[in-house]
This record gives sequence, C-alpha cells and structure tokens, in this order.
Amino acid sequence: MKRPDAPARGIAVVRHGETDWNIGRRIQGRSEVPLNARGRAQARETAEILREAGTWSRVVASPLGRAAETGRIIAAALGLPAPNRSTDLIERDFGAAEGLPVAEAELRWPGLAIPDAEPPEALARRGAAALSRLREQEPGSIAIAHGALMRAALAELSGAPIPRILNGEVWLILPVGGGATTIRRLGAPAGQHAL
Repeated sequence: MKRPDAPARGIAVVRHGETDWNIGRRIQGRSEVPLNARGRAQARETAEILREAGTWSRVVASPLGRAAETGRIIAAALGLPAPNRSTDLIERDFGAAEGLPVAEAELRWPGLAIPDAEPPEALARRGAAALSRLREQEPGSIAIAHGALMRAALAELSGAPIPRILNGEVWLILPVGGGATTIRRLGAPAGQHAL
C-alpha cells in the first residue's frame, strides 16, 4: 500500500548498498570502494521500498562511487533521471583511520577521536544542513548518502541518537509544521551481512 504523503512532503535518505569493506568492518570514509553483488541487490530492493512509499521526483547522491551507483540503480528502477551529485552528502573524512578495521581504529583512537578527521560536530552540522536544504527546496527527493553522515545528520535533526544504519536502509524526513521535522525509519533490505 502506497503512503502518498511521504514523497510529496518530505525526502528519503538512503545509505548506499554493501561493499566488501562493510563486510570486513573497515572504515571507508572517502575512499572509493565499489558496491559488491549484494550491495547492488540491496539497491534494487531499496527501490521497491521507496516505490511502496509513493512517487518520487529525483535522486541526489554523494559523488563517491558506492553512493552514486546505488543512486543510479534506484533511479533506473523508479523511472527517474540519473542522479545529480552533491558533495554535501559525501561521507566523513576519517583521516588516518580510512582503510583500517574498525576495531584497530578504536584501539588507536578511543571513541574514534581521530586527530586529522572531520570533527563529528562539523559532520552533523554539514549533513543536517544539506538534508534540511533538500527537504525545503526539493521535497520528493531521494538522497543517497553514507552511514556516518546519516547517523550524525539525523541525530542533529531529531535531537535523539540514531541506531546503526544498515546498507540500503531508508529514513524519511517529513515536515510537521512551524519549521519542525519528524524523522522516521521506513525500512531496509533483508539481505544484510552479520556483524
């Protein structure tokens, strides 16, 4: 059953499909790591989740290959033009931690307070501003982004912590009046790697 209010009033934010580095629990950051076969399948399944939510107008994606490919798959499945690219949606720069296993990075830098990385507060502000701008100027858009950016931005917008975001997971940002928004999880593809 379609939920026609979602696209007409708000935007969807989607985490890119799975990569081999996701499976290996390696920090991707701004490194170019392509989708794997499961990641492409997740993008197709995510398109179906979005189709059930209503009719969308456009796709905007981070310029990193894994997000751009996810966006192309979703746009094609929904009959939308190829995604526009937005550097505002790019993943956090994790500095020296990029490419490392998460466990190793956490040992080196407790709390992932990496000295040469983009500060978490700056990431949250950047992501929240980008998503708010998109919701205000282009309701009905689908934004394809990354896990760290999504968690930080959605927490900033909602004022509450956001749980781990799965590959292909969809969140909605909807206006509720008076300039306020509500954030809600729409769904995620079934095929996820084990942690």
